[in-house]
This record gives sequence, structure tokens and C-alpha cells, in this order.
Amino acid sequence: MIVEYIRYRIPEHSTDEFEKAYSRAAAVLERSRNCLSFELTRCVETNVQYILRIQWDSVAGHLDGFRRSAEFREFLAQIGPYVEHIEEMQHYSPTAVAGRGGGAPEPPTLYEWAGGAEAFERLLTRFYETVVEDDLLAPLFAGMNPAHAHHVAMWLGEVFGGPAEYTEKRGGYENKLAHHVGRAITEPQRRRWVSLLVDAADEVGLPGDPEFRAAFMGYVEWGTRLAVENSTPGATPMPHAPVPRWGWGVAPPWQPS
Repeated sequence: MIVEYIRYRIPEHSTDEFEKAYSRAAAVLERSRNCLSFELTRCVETNVQYILRIQWDSVAGHLDGFRRSAEFREFLAQIGPYVEHIEEMQHYSPTAVAGRGGGAPEPPTLYEWAGGAEAFERLLTRFYETVVEDDLLAPLFAGMNPAHAHHVAMWLGEVFGGPAEYTEKRGGYENKLAHHVGRAITEPQRRRWVSLLVDAADEVGLPGDPEFRAAFMGYVEWGTRLAVENSTPGATPMPHAPVPRWGWGVAPPWQPS
């Protein structure tokens, strides 16, 4: 990724038309495969100065990709009259110095976005109501502890960024693993488990936005596939580990010590 900065000094009588031209040119940048993001800012102290910041995939992507495309000709048709007012046009590469300021709000956890403990309780309660009626999964959960749905809700809550209740009250990863070892969960059972959980999520009104569901399903796929592996007779799963903490679309980068 590379950042291009273009600094303009626009005659005061042309600033309105300049911004309108870039509003039209923005549609071209949005179509470019080489453009990652862009932003036009105006100086507060000297309001005839502007800086256009464009993130390109690379210098070559800008100069050999965008600049040689039909899109560039469209772009230039809009902003061409203002090229003579450019004072600087350079590419910059990011350094290791970066971070979040103290005033920047923290993004909500998946747990908070879902609706907290109550949302996971609703989800798992409804889910296990369907499990015990399912011909493929019911045998796997025969003799299920009446509190099982609550315990799994605690597990998922902790995984998705909620309080560490499963670790503190249920024994964490080691206890969860013990429920799977030797159970010989099959791939058809795993898929049915996933399907019923998704149906339950829809029924109880878990958020349906693509970002949440992508993260949610990422964990469900990851976790159920591990459960199948760990439940295979003769398997030797990792005996000790923390409860995974799942973020927005990112698997936990945990490695054993």
C-alpha cells in the first residue's frame, strides 16, 4: 500500500467548482481496482488550500495501472482544469509509527453488538430446543444437562468478547474439550449443528449485518471443525489453551508456549 498526497492552492473564486469537480471524479476512483481509499480535505486556517489523500495498492498500480486506464482519462476530464494549481504531488510509504488516539472510540465487541448475555441465552435456548428434536443430532445430546444451553451461552459470550464467566465458573478450554473427546462427531452432524444454529440466530433476531454474521460464522466454522477433529477416537488434541477470543473476522493468532 502506498499513499499519494496532492496539495492544491485553488483561487478563492474557484473553490466551490473545484469541490464539485472532485465529487464527480470520486466516482471514477471508486471504480478503480488500484485505489483503496481517498479523501479530500480543506485547510481551516487557509481555506484555499486542499490536500487530496489517495491510498493506492502500489506505486505501479497507480502509475502503470490507473494512469494508463480509461478511468484516468475520465478522472482527468473532471479535475484537469485544476492541475496547474498543484503545489505538491508525491507518493509516501507508511512507517511503523501508527496508533489510535486516546479520544478514539473503541469498536464494540461482537458480544456487545449481538446484544450481550441475554442475546446468547436466547440463541442457545432456541437452538437446543431444535437439537433435541433433530434425528441426526438428538442421539449425540442424549442425557444432556438441563443447564447445557446456559453453559454454551457462557462459552460463546466469552469467545465473542464478553466476561470470562466460562473460564471462571466452568473450567475454560479444558472443560469444553472434555465434552468433545471421544464423541466421534461426524461431518454430517457438524453441518446440521451449524445449520440449526444459523436458523436459531435468525429466529431470535441476532444481528443480520454482513460484518457480524461473517465474524460469527467464521467462529462457528472454525470451532465446529476443531470439535470434529478433537472428537475423533485416538485424537490427541492440545490439552491446555485459553478460551479463544474472536474479533471482527479475525481468528485468534494464539500459539502454544
